[in-house]
Amino acid sequence: MNRRTATLMTLGLCASPALAQTAPPPPDIAAALADRLDRAGQGKGIAMARLHNGEVQFAGHGVVADGGAPVSETTIFEIGSISKLFTNLLLAQLVLEETMALHAPLADYLAPGAVVPSFEGQPISLFDLATHSAGLPAIPPDLGLADPVNPYRGYDAEQLLAFLASYALPRAPGSQFEYSNTGAALLGLALEHAGRKPYADLVAERILQPLGMTETALKPVDPDRFASGHDRAGNPVPHWEFDIFAPAGGYCSTAADLARFVEAASGATPTSLAPAFELMLAEQRPAGSPNMRIGLGWMVLNGPTGPLIWHNGITGGFNSFIGYAPEGKIGAVVLANAVTQTGIEDLGFHLLEPSLPLAPQPQQREAVSIDPTVLPRYAGTYRLGPEFDLVVTTQGGRLFVQAGGQERLEVLPESQTEFFYTVVDAQISFTLDEDGAVTGLVLHQNGQDIPGARQ
Repeated sequence: MNRRTATLMTLGLCASPALAQTAPPPPDIAAALADRLDRAGQGKGIAMARLHNGEVQFAGHGVVADGGAPVSETTIFEIGSISKLFTNLLLAQLVLEETMALHAPLADYLAPGAVVPSFEGQPISLFDLATHSAGLPAIPPDLGLADPVNPYRGYDAEQLLAFLASYALPRAPGSQFEYSNTGAALLGLALEHAGRKPYADLVAERILQPLGMTETALKPVDPDRFASGHDRAGNPVPHWEFDIFAPAGGYCSTAADLARFVEAASGATPTSLAPAFELMLAEQRPAGSPNMRIGLGWMVLNGPTGPLIWHNGITGGFNSFIGYAPEGKIGAVVLANAVTQTGIEDLGFHLLEPSLPLAPQPQQREAVSIDPTVLPRYAGTYRLGPEFDLVVTTQGGRLFVQAGGQERLEVLPESQTEFFYTVVDAQISFTLDEDGAVTGLVLHQNGQDIPGARQ
């Protein structure tokens, strides 16, 4: 699933990488994998594919589970929010067939009696859902209460629609990016209603079968090849079950199958789905951070030599990335059976654009004790870009930072003005004037120091 977006990462979308200007030779992906797992000790196993000029190179390193078989291109991983690309590709197909209209209200495609909120008379459209700009939260507040380690299990359509009926939109749909698994699940319901079949059947018939993706499904086709997921401490964690949230992040797949998907999406392999893939990028909106936009599911980063089309995913124990660079005719797939502080997105971007550097090994940081009464002076909104704010709040003597469209994350003190995240390799430094008043902050991540003025 994806709850991490824009610059800070907690469950799916990742930061814009630092844009270097030099271009080293294409990476040795096997060496990159070995370095990530062996030297840096980040994770258990990674499978990778690099596509270039019609050729696919696979590499794997590590193991499926502790003491298990080696990882390969046929190892099955949870792919989390990459599943949203299937959902949006279905939408594009049904729009081309005139079964659905991209800018029509969501209410037109739900069962009779469903209550959908609006803002001052403006309804939520399908395009708002696809571009995470409907004004809906990342998840319903009651999700995960039954089982925090398997948070989506057992949450059904009745609960989702009950939440929707009770929710008041905070702003006009389409006005602001806010990453939302809730919206993706509702889009799945709309697709089922319009397509007159269960969501999984639509995906199988319209995407997986035409593309020959025989090892992609909501449940692993071969449990013996299903990797064991691991948390940041390296401990095994349960596989997630998604139920009504399957359109947001429920699929599992292999590097080989996702390479087929990337080949079709990029046009490297001609398929009958080409018009739908083109529609996924035909109309785009800002995506909450500088240099980033979103089409139907796909994120579009302004890279150093051209656009990079990508998406990632994170579940309780897995991290995934797919993407392609149209200018360089390069595609990439990276799948890992562990969630780490660094993540694997830098590997994916480096495969697509070698000038984008790999992330360094995270520095070990230790929190210090500071007077909690100084924390409230940092509270406020800080603008880092035209569409990217950080909101700083305090609660119970702790400091929290929330980026636009993301969940609120705690930061720990290294000094009275310097703080660090524990779930992502990023730090915050507050700037003061000569009188000690807080005037701004600096976000340190991916080799970049991004200042933000206090609003």
